Amino acid sequence: MKKNFKHSVFKTAYSVTLMSVLVFSASSTTYAAGPSAINLSSSGSFVILTKTGISTTGSTAIVGDIGVSPIGATAITGFSLNLPADNAYSTSPLVTGKVYAPGYANPTSVVLTSAIGDMQTAYTDGAGRTNPTTTELGAGNIGGLTITPGLYKWGTGVTIPSDVTLSGSANDVWIFQIAQTLNVSSGVKVILSGGAQASNVFWVVAGQATIGTTAEVNGTILGQTAIVLNTGARLNGRALAQTAVTLDSSTVTIPSGSPAVVSTPSTPTVVAPTPTPSPVSIQTNTQTTVTGQTSTSVATPITTQQAITTTSRGTYQSSAQVPNFNGASPTLYQASQSTTNLGQGVRVIAMNLRQGNTGNSVKVLQQFLIDQNKGTSARALGRNGTSNYFGPLTRRALAEFQASVGISPSSGNFGRITKEYIRANY
Repeated sequence: MKKNFKHSVFKTAYSVTLMSVLVFSASSTTYAAGPSAINLSSSGSFVILTKTGISTTGSTAIVGDIGVSPIGATAITGFSLNLPADNAYSTSPLVTGKVYAPGYANPTSVVLTSAIGDMQTAYTDGAGRTNPTTTELGAGNIGGLTITPGLYKWGTGVTIPSDVTLSGSANDVWIFQIAQTLNVSSGVKVILSGGAQASNVFWVVAGQATIGTTAEVNGTILGQTAIVLNTGARLNGRALAQTAVTLDSSTVTIPSGSPAVVSTPSTPTVVAPTPTPSPVSIQTNTQTTVTGQTSTSVATPITTQQAITTTSRGTYQSSAQVPNFNGASPTLYQASQSTTNLGQGVRVIAMNLRQGNTGNSVKVLQQFLIDQNKGTSARALGRNGTSNYFGPLTRRALAEFQASVGISPSSGNFGRITKEYIRANY
């Protein structure tokens, strides 16, 4: 009897403990609420992107890159653009970032074509989402409401005459499908609470989106027509319009939680060590000869735009433009890998890199991608030359490399998986 009693007590205690573990495990797991976020792809590199123009009056302030296509730079008005000769982008005193338009130096036109296509795809995705959380919320008037994560759909327009709050966590997503116009009244705020992120809020608007005087809105506006920001309006997000964007002393800032695209240089936190072995040089003769610690003849001639000096570790010492392979010739040192030890410079990069980063580590990564020559973006990067800025072109070149060697996902971010592959193979 005593034995059975002890067994019963043990069994009960075990069951209670197991139940406690299960309850704790379930309560400690956090899931994002709402639909999956809309993939902006390369259009997410821009804070403003349009097909027919961007205009401004007054003291507008933009943080992030802006662009137009297929319309030309003449459709960007009020920005006092400065375009150096043969440059891929212009600058403006109103923009903390770069300004892109067709007709600028390569690869700008290709970049913009891709971004415009991605913008349209993102709009189609957002407008086509099904199984909404709620339809016709507030009969189109959502002023004063507190809205939890979800997919909200209206067959009419939406007005916001008073402050509205989006309440949720940092990973939650809101998508607003609006079949007609969006009108935010003057002085009204779209407020985020509970850790909600502007990068996870999407306003998918078929008609014109108008943000009233001094109003403040969070989120990306994917507009099938125009986006208008009146005097003093603020957008913490993106204005991606299939027609035009109009500004009046407005402020538009790339949202937190998004890949930063601000072009202003900053001091790098990690600098890859400069290799010290004897330099290796390339001459462009009928037969290219690589000289240095070990002399190696390259059977296939390599056409260069100008002489390039490298170290025996395979990283460039100068900012001279790299060879133009025109998609046909072998990669830069393919025939002399034993001498140059490809990838050595990249292996010592400690920090993770993504679009918007700056510093010498970015330059080392660019040199490696150019050297590998895995696709059109790598060749375009080569034609542009290396810099300290991780822009959209660097991201695409890295994604090409990742895809070519089987790294998944091929996101164009330089993180643990890519580092491990390079350290194992170069």
